Amino acid sequence: MLKSFIQSNVREIVGSSGPPIQFLLPAGDPGLFGPDSLPWEIHADFISMMIGGISSLILQALHPGALAGIWDHSSFREDLKGRLGRTAFFIAATTYGSTEMANKAIERVVNIHQKVTGIDEFNHPYSANDPHLLAWVHLTETSSFMRSYLDYKNSRLPRHQQDQYFSQMTLIGNRLGARDLPQSRLETERSIESYFAELHYGQRAKSVIDLLGNFPSRPAQKPFVDLLVKAGFMNLPEWAFSKIERKPPSKLEHIVIHSAIHLVAKPLRMALREGVRSHALRRVNGR
Repeated sequence: MLKSFIQSNVREIVGSSGPPIQFLLPAGDPGLFGPDSLPWEIHADFISMMIGGISSLILQALHPGALAGIWDHSSFREDLKGRLGRTAFFIAATTYGSTEMANKAIERVVNIHQKVTGIDEFNHPYSANDPHLLAWVHLTETSSFMRSYLDYKNSRLPRHQQDQYFSQMTLIGNRLGARDLPQSRLETERSIESYFAELHYGQRAKSVIDLLGNFPSRPAQKPFVDLLVKAGFMNLPEWAFSKIERKPPSKLEHIVIHSAIHLVAKPLRMALREGVRSHALRRVNGR
């Protein structure tokens, strides 16, 4: 009963309609990464991915060029849940999908990006195909996912495997159009620092971050969603708090949020054992 309740609510949060049976075929296809890769390991943990996804959206909103494309060409302000669901499916498809599914997902995004152009809030032209902006999105996503995974799933992941994750994920970033992506965690952090002078916390960014801070949800889901959002803000790197004019979380806040996440994580992970990764593994093994 609890398992079904958790599964149905998770599907609603990410906009899924049912079990991920599309990941079962074709038999034997490892996809772009395969089950021995670090993306297969890290992206499998729903709760840390949700937390990392929220913090990455906050960081992405701080770049006027990256935000402008979403602001002008997306319905995220009216359908934040839909935007989150589409992003979650893209990550699932490129990580766990068959080679054909992953390629189609990438091609679809590249085609959409070709139409996303305009003028940002500083009257500078932007294009969603700009390798510089694509790299910012890639850097913020991968670093946010890694921070969250280390905090909530496996703090003992060896540094060389952390680096391997960033190296392997360049496959997706490069396919989307980014260039010269870093191959390690340290290089990723340094690349993020190179963008600091370009970041801006204006009215657009404030409205997006306020929207994320008040993520829409049904009453039954609200306590869980609010917890994820708080953890998402807590997952931000230290430099980001002054940028968004918020105090860094206190030690007590860290303890409370971490304890709450670990409390809900166990039943959640149990309920989602037959999720996307499990279906994809059955495909790879020809079952």
